[in-house]
Amino acid sequence: MDDRALIHRLALAMLKGIGPVNARNLVAYCGGVDALFTDPKARQALEKVPGIGPERTKAILNTKVLAAAEKELAYVQKHKLRMLFYLDEDYPPRLKNCDDAPVLLFVRGNAMLHAARTVAIVGTRSPTEQGKKLCTELVEGLKDCGALIVSGLAYGIDIVAHRTALKAGLSTIGCVAHGLDRIYPGEHAATAKEMMKQGALVSELTSGAPFAPGNFPARNRVIAGLSDCTIVIESGTKGGSLITADIANSYDREVMAFPGRPTDPKSEGCNRLIRDSKAHLITGAADVLKLMDWLPTTKKKVGVQQALFTDLQPDEQAIVDVLKTKGKLDIDSLCFAVGMLPHKASTVLLTLEFNGVVRSLPGKVYELNY
Repeated sequence: MDDRALIHRLALAMLKGIGPVNARNLVAYCGGVDALFTDPKARQALEKVPGIGPERTKAILNTKVLAAAEKELAYVQKHKLRMLFYLDEDYPPRLKNCDDAPVLLFVRGNAMLHAARTVAIVGTRSPTEQGKKLCTELVEGLKDCGALIVSGLAYGIDIVAHRTALKAGLSTIGCVAHGLDRIYPGEHAATAKEMMKQGALVSELTSGAPFAPGNFPARNRVIAGLSDCTIVIESGTKGGSLITADIANSYDREVMAFPGRPTDPKSEGCNRLIRDSKAHLITGAADVLKLMDWLPTTKKKVGVQQALFTDLQPDEQAIVDVLKTKGKLDIDSLCFAVGMLPHKASTVLLTLEFNGVVRSLPGKVYELNY
């Protein structure tokens, strides 16, 4: 891809006040990213695009964004960052299924973001010794299934998860709330350097992006979106880990939490998630493997007559056809295979389950019911 096309992708991601949902609308309306910045007819009618309006149109037409994008591309190329655009084949499929996923991700490191099994581990920035122990034992217990560990490189549970993953030989991804031209907190720079060899750092923000409170919830949606499940280890009644858990639930991903004593303030958040049926109660890695259906399985018996399903709607038939071909699939892989958004796929799957066509397995995995 030539530099001009890359600059247009960067400019789209850098537009002020647009956001990922509106950015996708712009690309769809204009017929491509390049057309958004080069087609006079498309640019004259930007105000008609849903969600844009006069003020946002001014931001798009401002030529300064292209100059800033050109400067950013020079930084990306100099430091050999990977840029993953939401229309690219190598854009993480789990994240692609999220309506508000970043249109562009910057990646520094070797890890691929589409591992077979991906686990987000989050929690308090000031864990107890028991919390650190639970985190260490959890990550070590996930070693045999080869899980990719995702967290936020923050103090506390995040950094324990990353460092334990490195020691266990697991790949680990640090999603940060700033550009990849810096490491925050600075005390974690050595760990981040190791992660670039055995994992990666990921951000949707450009170099030099200022620290802002809104960056952290936005970063948390990337953590949740990259992962099959999110596990909370110690949390008060407020905090980023609870935001991540809520986002994971909104993405129809599994959420799990370690329970704590009712009187322990560091366990209030986890206990509340479990009480409100927003998280599964777990006590260790074995529970995670069982809930996600990641335990070793024996081969199914062959020779069973496959049932024939008739009178299916087109969306139902598409899902059935994929499951016939690929066998059981988690909902993210299924959505990616049929090109369907998670909320729509969930509705279709529920209908199929009621009609006895599919059955639901732990970990939001589905297979045909025959």
